[in-house]
Amino acid sequence: MIKTGKIYVRIFGGLGNQMFQYACGRALALRTGSEIVLDTRDFVAGPGQRPGLHHLNIVNAKVPDRDLPPSKKQKLRYLLWRGLGLPPKFVRQNGAAFDPQIIGLPADVWLHGYWQSERFFADFKEEIRKELSVKTEPDETNARLFDEIMITPAASLHIRRGDYVSDPKANAVHGICSLAYYENAASLIARTMGQEPVFYVFSDEPGWVADNLRLPYEMRIVSHNGAKNYEDLRLMSACRHHVVANSSFSWWGAWLNPSPEKLVVAPARWFADPSAHNPDIVPEDWVRLEG
Repeated sequence: MIKTGKIYVRIFGGLGNQMFQYACGRALALRTGSEIVLDTRDFVAGPGQRPGLHHLNIVNAKVPDRDLPPSKKQKLRYLLWRGLGLPPKFVRQNGAAFDPQIIGLPADVWLHGYWQSERFFADFKEEIRKELSVKTEPDETNARLFDEIMITPAASLHIRRGDYVSDPKANAVHGICSLAYYENAASLIARTMGQEPVFYVFSDEPGWVADNLRLPYEMRIVSHNGAKNYEDLRLMSACRHHVVANSSFSWWGAWLNPSPEKLVVAPARWFADPSAHNPDIVPEDWVRLEG
C-alpha cells in the first residue's frame, strides 16, 4: 500500500538532470513537511551516464519497492495506477518552463520531468546547495587540484560536446556553443576580475579542446576524472567565476558556488530547437551572451 507524506521523484538522465530532479522534489518535500523518495528503478540515460546522486549529500527516504508506485514493467498495475488516479498522484512536467503549480503541490505525488529552473527550489537555496555538494572524498590528485584552485584567480569553463555533436537528434535539439562564445565570455570575465584569470577547462572531449580552444589567458585543461564527473563538479564549483555551456552539468558547477560576487556567463540560446525553449533555465543574475 502506498504511504502518504512523501514526494516521489523519478531519477533519470545525466548527473545534472538528476540534480534538477532532486532539487525540485526536495524543495517540495520541505514545503510540505514530507520525505523525499528517489525512484531509480527504471533509470535511463545517455551513453556513459549512470545514477550519481549517491556521491552527494542528498536526503533520500528508503522504502521497499512494494511501497513505490508500479513501474511500466508491471503493465497491469501501472495501467490501474494511472487509469484510476491512485496515490501517489502522477505529475508529469508540461513544457520546459517554470510552472508555479508545481511548487504548490501537496504531498503524496510522483514527479516526472526535468524541472530545469532554480525557481522550483529558490526558497530553499541554502539547503539545496548543501545537499547537492559532493560528499565522496577526493583522491589525492583532485584534493591537490582543489587546493590549487582555491588560491588561484580561477574561472571554470565548460565545453559540452559528446552526443551534442555525434547524435544528430541531440545536435538538432541542443546544438553546441561556438568558440567565439567562449572567447567573448572569457574576455568578459577577465575584464570583471581586473586581473589575469586562470581558466580551468572541463569537457567530455578534452582532446578537442586542446586542439581548438585558444584564449589569451592561461588554460589548465582538467582531463583526468573520466567517469568521476562528481569530481569535476566539485572543482568547477570551487572556481571564482564560471563560463557554462548549454549543459545542466556546468549549470550546477556554477550554481553550487555560493559566492554572491561570482560572475556566471551562459549562452543566450540554450537550445538550438526553438520548440525546446526554456525561458527560466538561466538565473536572472547570470550574464547571457550569444553563443
